[in-house]
Amino acid sequence: MYEPVVPARESLSPRWRVGLVGKTVEHTAEPDERPLEAYRDYLRLLARVQIGSRLQAKMDASDAAQQAILQAHEARSRFRGTTESEKLAWLRAILANVLAAAARRFETRARDVGRERSLEAELELSSSRLECLLAADQTSPSQRAVRCEELLRLGAALARLPEDQRRVVELHYLMGLPVTEVAEQMARTRPAVVGLLFRGLKKLRELLQECEE
Repeated sequence: MYEPVVPARESLSPRWRVGLVGKTVEHTAEPDERPLEAYRDYLRLLARVQIGSRLQAKMDASDAAQQAILQAHEARSRFRGTTESEKLAWLRAILANVLAAAARRFETRARDVGRERSLEAELELSSSRLECLLAADQTSPSQRAVRCEELLRLGAALARLPEDQRRVVELHYLMGLPVTEVAEQMARTRPAVVGLLFRGLKKLRELLQECEE
């Protein structure tokens, strides 16, 4: 049974809640300006977090992101949002449908609308946790647009991290696992995981700075 476990957001360690983005970009694309391909890393990142161990051998996060992008292309004329935040939410809903369909296909279960809504909520939570890596809260429309731009850049930067560093960052930040549980899952010592987190965050800052230059 595919039941992604998403711990409470409060389980994130305050010690590791740091801002990675020091300055804002000069321009953010409008929802209709940005090609759907630009969201691939963001969707793949969220899919990777949600695909459980039972589905991992049967479905790749890249395939899930690709299917979501294809479905978004087909449904693009029906998108009625006007902001980047609304577009991200729309894409997360499509990804939730893709993941739920994969779960049904491999588990031979009937469609469960409740599961799809639960997946959509979990994807939104993972996206919110991803924001914890960014700067302080931004609440005005223009600031929210910048935040969405930064989320996409962060998703692309995470994809470029070494595998071990990327995995600990995802387990700790996006799944909300304490460092001790991350160490157990990765069969590493706690100090080793702390070191991977430190190096991962340092590398993320460097990659994000490259994008800003």
